[in-house]
Amino acid sequence: MELPTRTFRVTRADLVRYAGASGDFNPIHWSERTATKVGLPGVIAHGMFTMALVGRAVTEWSGAPDAVVDYSVRFTRPVLVPDDDEGTEIEVAAVVREVTEDGLTRLDITATCRGEKVLSQARATVRTAG
Repeated sequence: MELPTRTFRVTRADLVRYAGASGDFNPIHWSERTATKVGLPGVIAHGMFTMALVGRAVTEWSGAPDAVVDYSVRFTRPVLVPDDDEGTEIEVAAVVREVTEDGLTRLDITATCRGEKVLSQARATVRTAG
């Protein structure tokens, strides 16, 4: 069973807000000059911000934040965020891998940006409502 795809727009302004909330002011997340100087193709989103957006999709699918029992990802490639008003989009999809007898649902999650996977081995376990 596939869950509805969620799409999250990410702009440079979002990165600045996340930096303020997280305390991660690494300039690769806001300065094109610094990002390219260290070999990146441009400014990238914080990995934990990307993971948080996917986590938001998981909580929406489960119906409640406290229904999430386990959640893990591996970072595959950075999310490039252009310096324009459009930003970029992260698409999050999931399939139900298993529903256990004790009321847990295991999800396999896919997160992509511009058609490329940005997370791998993304999985979550949620308590089934009921």
